[in-house]
This record gives sequence, structure tokens and C-alpha cells, in this order.
Amino acid sequence: MDNVTHTLFGATLGRAVFHRAGRGATAAIVLASNAPDADIVMTATGALNYLTWHRGPTHGPLGVIGLAVVAAALVWGWQRVYDVARRAEHASFPTLLLAAGTGLVAHVLMDFPTSYGTRLLSPFNWDWYAVDLMPIIDLYLLAVLTGGLILGARRPAVRRQAAFVVIAFTMLNYTMRAAAHQWALAAAPAVLAPLLPPPCDDAVPPALLSRWPVDGFADHRARGATRCLIELAAVPTFLSPFRWQIIARISDSYQTVGLNLLRDVGHPADALDAPWRTARHHPDQWTPAVLTAAETELGRVFLGFSRFPATSSMLNDDDSSTVHWVDLRFANTPGGRPGSPRGMFSALVVLAPDGRVRTMRLGG
Repeated sequence: MDNVTHTLFGATLGRAVFHRAGRGATAAIVLASNAPDADIVMTATGALNYLTWHRGPTHGPLGVIGLAVVAAALVWGWQRVYDVARRAEHASFPTLLLAAGTGLVAHVLMDFPTSYGTRLLSPFNWDWYAVDLMPIIDLYLLAVLTGGLILGARRPAVRRQAAFVVIAFTMLNYTMRAAAHQWALAAAPAVLAPLLPPPCDDAVPPALLSRWPVDGFADHRARGATRCLIELAAVPTFLSPFRWQIIARISDSYQTVGLNLLRDVGHPADALDAPWRTARHHPDQWTPAVLTAAETELGRVFLGFSRFPATSSMLNDDDSSTVHWVDLRFANTPGGRPGSPRGMFSALVVLAPDGRVRTMRLGG
């Protein structure tokens, strides 16, 4: 989730759970609610290095423990230096540590159900895990969190009750999105049926939890020899829990289509306005040039991050090769279009005729 949501949810948790814990508890939980995203400092060493570490160890078990201690220590130290007059009201260090730990766990649990994913077990395991329930920014959750905090500020008598109502709405929101996600996954095969080949022998069954990467680079090329369906996924969109982006990963390509659960489910496949007719085709051809580009530093980092990397390559007039990847989870974000440069969500490598790297960069 975005940091505004993390901050507002941390403040709401502070009001609901730590309202009598003493001064500094809410500050500790709000600070800790944003602490895992301290990995943004890696942007100073370049976007590729940031992508290498983003949602890595700071979101793993060691990061949660270490950052909780750091956040609690910062609040505890600040109070003893700058808030001496109210020392008797200060929360104890164990209480600050508990508040900070709560904020950190909440941060990770809110990142995990987004299609972006989180490396939950890093640094012990660098695989990404995700539950495709939430967009990175949930406008409805933001509005309710803001409204609850404003109501509590204006009416202190109901401050805690308002915080609990907001937390209850948050849980209900996640539950409703989980139900809608399962609905979208169940409807996806029928919506795209005319475009889908038979399932592969090792096809990924529809599941709530997703993990990647699972294929080696050579596996991508080997799969292309026989056209079959590898996986179907439903990725949330920004504006409505009933609108999903369906991604069909086929052994040699992808098909993507927008799905409106309130309109498209049960639509006759042979109708002129059937949803599958608006699907977009994305090549995924793993040529020898793509395999070479995949072994570069950029290729390894981007393909480790990207869950659905649509791959294309082109032989140029001078016999050099241009390799391009686009992560289809984000190709249809606001202002974008499939295949357009989206910062960290696409990558480009240009190889000389002898295989040396001429250019490599994130973005188209």
C-alpha cells in the first residue's frame, strides 16, 4: 500500500489499541508503519539497485524485529531529550516496542494482499508472494481512514469507537475483495475461452496465494515449443472491486482483458460484444537474444521482480538486437497502455551482434 494509507492506518491502530499506553505509543506505531519503506534510500544508488532491494529484508522477519527496536528506541530517546516535563506520562520501552512491532506487522500484512507482492521471507528466501486483492492505492480505504481520524479529532468522546469502526470496515473491505477475486478467477476461463489453448501438464491451478519466480530462463523458451495455458490471474484495478484485469499466461504469449463482474459474467461467448473480443495479445518469444539479455544484471533483477513479463525482441539493421520486457500487472495502470514504458515496470536491453551489452535500462 501507499505510505499515506500506512500512516493513517497506524494512527487508527494507535487510537483503538494503544489509547491508554502512555505518551509516545501512537508516535511509535505511526513511525513503524512506514519504516519498512526505508528501502527507498536505495534509489540514491540507482533505480535498478532499488528494485533489487525493494520490499526485501525490511519486509522480512529480521527487518520487522530490527526496525521495531529502532522505531521504539527513536521515540524513547526523543522523549527523554525533548519531552522531559512530561516524563511521568511516557510509555515504557516495552510498550513502545510492542506498538512499533504492531505497526510493522500491519505494514507487511497490508502490502502482502496487493498485486505488487512482498518478499516475506527475505533475506532467507527472495521469492515474491502476493494475494491479488488490493491495488497499491485503495481510494475507498483512504477515504474511510481519513474520515475516521477527522471524526475522532472533532469528537474525542467517540475517538476510540470511530477507530474500531474503521478497522472493522478495513477487514470487511479485504473480505469483500477476496470474494470478488475468487469470483473473477472462476469467471476468467469462460470469459477468455475462445482464446485459450488446453492447459499445460504443469499448469498453475487458480489459488489465493501467488509466488514467483518459479521458472528458469531456459524454461520459458522450452515452454514455447507447445502452445498451452500456464496460468490465469485476476489483478485488481483502482476504481472498483468489481473490475479486474484478467491475465492469461500462455506458453508463447499473454492475453489480457478487463472484466466487469457485474456485466461480463455469463455473457455468451459468441455474442458480438463478448468480452474476449476486446482482449489484447502480448507476444512472449524467448529468442536466443532474450536468453542472453536475461543473464545481464538488469535481466536477472527485472525478471526476478516481474510476475508476468511479456517479452519481445527485434533484430536491428546493424545486426544488433533489442530486447524489451513489460510487466503486464502494471501495463494498464492509469495513464498507461499495454507495452508502454512504466518506469520500473518495463526494461530494455540492446545487444551488439557479438552479444555484448550496448544499452540496458529500466523503462522503455
